[in-house]
Amino acid sequence: RIPQSGTSSAYTLAAGDAGKHVYHNSTASITVPPTSGVFSTGDAITIINGHASGTFTILQGSGVTIWNSADGTSGTRTLGVKGMCTLICVASNGYYISGSGLT
Repeated sequence: RIPQSGTSSAYTLAAGDAGKHVYHNSTASITVPPTSGVFSTGDAITIINGHASGTFTILQGSGVTIWNSADGTSGTRTLGVKGMCTLICVASNGYYISGSGLT
């Protein structure tokens, strides 16, 4: 069981999203915030694009690095229509991301 939280506008991930999936039904961006007081090493968040026809970006917050496990590059990502990805916090302000429909 992976509980769901839903969003339909620009959203910044929050501590309560750890261990859940965020069903995002919007083309507005999602921001991954700095970990201080939000996420700890080992916290994971799955993001699902529920929008019928649009993509959205997953932004690195200030001082945050997101590494794509497919190729080791870092930076902002785009999640395609009906795509799904998971972020896992591996260090202070450091995350790995992988998934389907992720560029």
